[in-house]
Amino acid sequence: MPNVDILSPMTRKLARRSPLGERERAALQALPHRIADLDRSRFIAREGEPNRHCCLLLSGFAYCHRLTGDGARQILSVHLTGDLLDLQNGAAEIATSNVQPLSPVRVAFIPRAALLALADAHPSIAAALWADTGANASILAEWLLNVGRRNARARIAHLMCELAVRQQTAGLCNGPHYPWWITQEQLGDATGLTSVHVNRTLQGLRQEGLLQTVQRQVSLLDWPGLCAAGDFSAGYLQFSDVEEAALADCACA
Repeated sequence: MPNVDILSPMTRKLARRSPLGERERAALQALPHRIADLDRSRFIAREGEPNRHCCLLLSGFAYCHRLTGDGARQILSVHLTGDLLDLQNGAAEIATSNVQPLSPVRVAFIPRAALLALADAHPSIAAALWADTGANASILAEWLLNVGRRNARARIAHLMCELAVRQQTAGLCNGPHYPWWITQEQLGDATGLTSVHVNRTLQGLRQEGLLQTVQRQVSLLDWPGLCAAGDFSAGYLQFSDVEEAALADCACA
């Protein structure tokens, strides 16, 4: 029998997006699912392949990307524990993007038909899924602005601010030190920069005293300065008023 408690990260996140009663929470946690542990070499979803499951990230970090015809990669999003990784596919039967782990991950594969049926039966769950999808669309729009209109320094600073705030809001850590599994090549693919440009920009941010990187961790040393460098404001993340207030009091804010 599946362990229903294992789906609680999804339930908590959706309840932050839109109110859920005990009945809806119990229904979400009773969804059928299959658990898998995957390393960074694996694909969670592949563009163009059948799209039968919705994947919940139970631990670790993952990213969504697409490839051009000549194999160039554009990273579209980074995901944390509690995220549903492929809601952007909607009810489509074919996956529209690739999803891979950034770190070793544990995931729960939930049949898409079961999740859609649950949303149909519970309007509150449908509203929470809609709100989460809307927040993801808002983040994607900000990423488009980041790549299209900010300079290299601002692009990287902005992404670091976003991931710090999202980790903190999800309760995964409390700044100024954050896990950082993104390689310089991947950071370039997320910001439209070459690895050489990423390396030079990170060196500049370190020299300014804004951050420090050690292996798979980043330390944000000057939060106001990094926010200014990245033109960062958390409004597009669409947090609740309670979460906004908590961020205002946190160490990194």
